[in-house]
Amino acid sequence: MIEVLAKLGRGPVFLAGEVLECVITFTNPLSASSTSASSEMLAWASAQIHCQFHASENRVALPPSDGSKHDVQAENETVFVPNRGERGQCILSTPPKILFCDLRLDPGESKSYSYCETLPVDGPPSFRGQSVKYVYKLTIGCQRVNSPIKLLRVPFRVLVLHGLKDYQFPQDEAVAPSNPFLEEEEGLKKDSRLADLATELLMVATSRRSLHLYNISNTRGKVGTFCIFKTVYKIGEDVIGTFNFSEGDIPCLQFSVSLQTEESIQEEFQRRRGQPVSFTVHARHQESCLHTAQSSFSLPIPLSSTPGFTTNVVSLKWRLHFEFVTSGESTGTCLVRGSQTEPVTWTGVEQMEVDTFSWDLPIKVLPTNPILASYVSQFSSTNSITI
Repeated sequence: MIEVLAKLGRGPVFLAGEVLECVITFTNPLSASSTSASSEMLAWASAQIHCQFHASENRVALPPSDGSKHDVQAENETVFVPNRGERGQCILSTPPKILFCDLRLDPGESKSYSYCETLPVDGPPSFRGQSVKYVYKLTIGCQRVNSPIKLLRVPFRVLVLHGLKDYQFPQDEAVAPSNPFLEEEEGLKKDSRLADLATELLMVATSRRSLHLYNISNTRGKVGTFCIFKTVYKIGEDVIGTFNFSEGDIPCLQFSVSLQTEESIQEEFQRRRGQPVSFTVHARHQESCLHTAQSSFSLPIPLSSTPGFTTNVVSLKWRLHFEFVTSGESTGTCLVRGSQTEPVTWTGVEQMEVDTFSWDLPIKVLPTNPILASYVSQFSSTNSITI
C-alpha cells in the first residue's frame, strides 16, 4: 500500500498566467500492526493540468466532439489520460510531466516531488453556471507494476484578469518591485510579482470614483434619484448606492435591489433561437420607503462568485436589478384618520392602487487577489489517495 498526498502550498485559487506549484508525496506507511513489512514499487507517475467543459444539453447545442479517441485510449491501461471518466470535453490541457520512473519505497519511507506549471492565459475562468461549467483540475496518474493506473485529481479555481499577458517584466531583477516583508524563493519571484501586478491593476481599476446620478421615473412622473459612485468592482467588495425620494412627484411605497449575473449563450450555440437568458441572484435588499426622504443599500459581491467574462460559447455579465412599487395617486399622503376623537392618530389605508416598474443598471465585476479568494474556496489544498 502506498499513500499519495498532493498539496497546493499557496491555496486552491490562482490567476491565469501564474505558476501552480504542487508538492506530491509518495509514502510507504509503516503500520504498527503489520508483522511483515515489505518494499513497494511504482512503475511511474505523471501530472497534467486540464480544463473540463460541460454544457447543458437542453440549453447548449455543441458540435460533435472527438471524444471517441479518448475512449479508445482509456482501454489501454498503460496510457495516462487525465480526463478519463470525466464528464464533458477537455478544452485545455498542459503537456504532461513525468515525476519519476521505477520508484522503490521501503517501509516507512516517503519521497516528495514538486510539480510546477504555468496556467494558460488564454483559457476560460472557473465557472459553474446554469448552462455551462468550466472546471480546472490537476490530475496525478501513477501505476504499480502489472496494475491499472490510479488517478488523483486536485481541483482548483482559476481567475482571469485581462491585460496581464501583455505585461513585459523588466529583464533586470534588481530593479523590479518586490515586497520586502515576504521571504520569496528565487523560482517564485516572477509568480509573486505577477500577483502583485494584478493587485495593483485591480486597485487602479476599482478605486476610480465619480458621481453617477440617475433619475427614477415612470409614465406619470418622477419618483426620485439614484446615486452610485462607481460601476467597476472586484469580487469581495460591497456595492453601495443611495436613493433620494424627497424631490419625487410620485410616492414610492417600496423598492428592492438585486445583485444579479446574466448568463447568456452565444447565438450560434443556442439550442433554440431566442432562448431566455439565465439569471442568478447573489444578494438582495428590500425596503418599504413611504414618506422616506432618503435611503441606501449595501450588497456584498461574494468572493466565491465568478467575475464577468466572455468565451465563444457563453457570456457572463453583472447588473443591479431595481424594482419599484409606487402609489397610483400622484398626490396625497395615503393615510386616513383613525378616529375623529383622536385627530393625531393615523392608520394606513386598507386598499390602494399601485404601479410597479423595474430598471437594470449594468456594472463590471473583476477578479480579486487569489490569496484572498482562497480563504472561502470550496476546494481543499490537500488531496490524497491510497494505491
